[in-house]
Amino acid sequence: MMLNTVSQFSDAIKASGLEPPTIIKPGKIHRFPGIGKQQSNRSGWCMLFDDGMGGCYGDWASDLSENWQAKRNKSFSHAERSAFTHLANESKTQAEVIRKAKHVDAANRASAIWNGASPAPGDHPYLMRKGIKMHNARLHKDSLVLPVVDFSGMLSSLQFIGQDGNKLLLPGGRKQGCFIPIKNDASDSARVIICEGWATGCTLAEDDPASRVLAAIDAGNLKQVAVAARSKWPSVELVIAGDDDRLTAGNPGVTKARAAAITTGALLAIPHWPVGSPETLTDFNDLALWIKGGLRG
Repeated sequence: MMLNTVSQFSDAIKASGLEPPTIIKPGKIHRFPGIGKQQSNRSGWCMLFDDGMGGCYGDWASDLSENWQAKRNKSFSHAERSAFTHLANESKTQAEVIRKAKHVDAANRASAIWNGASPAPGDHPYLMRKGIKMHNARLHKDSLVLPVVDFSGMLSSLQFIGQDGNKLLLPGGRKQGCFIPIKNDASDSARVIICEGWATGCTLAEDDPASRVLAAIDAGNLKQVAVAARSKWPSVELVIAGDDDRLTAGNPGVTKARAAAITTGALLAIPHWPVGSPETLTDFNDLALWIKGGLRG
């Protein structure tokens, strides 16, 4: 019976887009890669209750949190439903404690790395390839390192960009609702522009130096950053500058940018591609480079 319920539990987790561990032991929180994340990621989690008849699982990176009950022939009694609710709440509380501890540890590591990093050189290969200035970037080993902060200004994580453009976030760092500030911390900025990536943000900041520019890191974080920005600066003109993922099913860049704009009453900006530009171009940095004739891989 236990083997059957473990299989049911595993199938339910897979149906959500997660890939659970091969072995799931009851009564223990297991961590594994989040949806679409690399194998080293540990934002996915699950716990199967000791009796094997219920459990919960989720993904900290996407705010997924679900309860699960095993299939059986008779209905659960009121006492059993109450016990299940208690166990689910207890397990989620335990998972949240683990997540917050991870965030604190990552913030401490981020601070140590950031404070020890040197200013980025203007001729770093990534900056040269993207045609942007160094802005707030520092250098850690051979990679650019960028601060990921929340709306209180607290450093929560770091993003590293290698010379080849490979991007990594500090493991365990808090990303949801956080952003990379690009330029202009003036309190009187009349416009706030929120985009996905840092290079795109640098391009936008250089084009519109009077605006405050925030990079939400990815499309999935646009809405949370936009909601927090609207709460912090209710009277500013808010602009969501989305990517145009034309070659990706469902065009997540446009879809999520539009959702963020609708939720916050913001303006929506999407690149308008010149005739003859390749469909592989996706963001405002690509657009600027193409217009300048300097787009490189």
